Amino acid sequence: MDIILFGGAFNPVHIEHVALARAAVQKIKPEKLIVIPTAVSPHKFGRVTAENEDRLNMCRAAFADIPSVEVSDLEIANGGVSYSYITCEHFASLYPEARLFFLMGADQLASFPGWKNPSRILSKAVLLAGERRGAPDFALAKSSVENMFSVRVESVGYAGSAVDSTRVRTLAALGEDFSAYVLPRVGQYIKERGLYLRPDLLNAKSFEKPSRWRHSVRVAVMCAQNAQRAGLGERDAVTMAALHDVSKNLPADSPLLSGFVPPPNVPPPVMHQYSGAYVAQNHFGVNDERLLSAIRFHTSGRPGMTKPEMLLFLCDMLEEGRSFPGVEKLRTLFKVDLVRCMYAALEHQLNYLNGTGGQIYPLTINAYLYLKEFLT
Repeated sequence: MDIILFGGAFNPVHIEHVALARAAVQKIKPEKLIVIPTAVSPHKFGRVTAENEDRLNMCRAAFADIPSVEVSDLEIANGGVSYSYITCEHFASLYPEARLFFLMGADQLASFPGWKNPSRILSKAVLLAGERRGAPDFALAKSSVENMFSVRVESVGYAGSAVDSTRVRTLAALGEDFSAYVLPRVGQYIKERGLYLRPDLLNAKSFEKPSRWRHSVRVAVMCAQNAQRAGLGERDAVTMAALHDVSKNLPADSPLLSGFVPPPNVPPPVMHQYSGAYVAQNHFGVNDERLLSAIRFHTSGRPGMTKPEMLLFLCDMLEEGRSFPGVEKLRTLFKVDLVRCMYAALEHQLNYLNGTGGQIYPLTINAYLYLKEFLT
């Protein structure tokens, strides 16, 4: 008999998880589809995680309509870091006559050579993979794994949309609508249980105009998706992003700015970075200097920027709602090299201000010159 194993954090399970599983079942027609939420995913430290029982319940709700599905608590019951080779060996011993398939998406396939003991996975199961738009090149990842391990990777024949659990968690954290990305019964469960919700940040929305808040939400999603690259946990990345423009629409005489002393000679378009850090600290109780400094310099930059500072600056500039000549080139560079993208972004900003006659803040010039010397 054929059995498909489908592991993952499922934090939460979203529509593309379910669609990939359906496509795999349609292709293989297995006796069983076993969905296995991880206890701790080895590559996902620092992410906000729902309770184990909640993730199990969401999986049971999401996959309930797929024939022969079984949601296993094996990895959760075992605890600790969940390694797929141990899971495959367990089910191979449990079903010695079965042909096992290990289902994964394009991201997982691209990273598979770096997994712990990948050869032990391949000794027990056939890799079964699906594409995802916006993910690494599927054909390249497939051929790379096949050539490296002398195996055949089976294709599901399904290309999913660019949906990820980080986006769902971030939208839920900020009280925003995430219904387009999860099944209704999963969305209802998340809302009823208040999963991922950040009550400490919800008031930020009232400080901003609707269009500005939508921007802040998009920045938060992008920061959360790239938090590990900056050495941040997801919670911290969402905090600094949600609050980075918190003072932009506040009048100068707002009680929230009582006691705020602005630095001298700051251009009006830049001032909100300083007042925003003040409000974040004094009204929202943010005391982590990494986050406050990222807010404080997210418009101007500064010499010697930290990675969290670069991350917020770049996500503010490159979030998916932004549209300007050269943005796609910068987004491509962002995926590859945070520091070089920061240099290119500062160069773009200075060229823009020079071309439009805008006031250039000396801190921005100094940030650019610092990176120029650093990279050459």
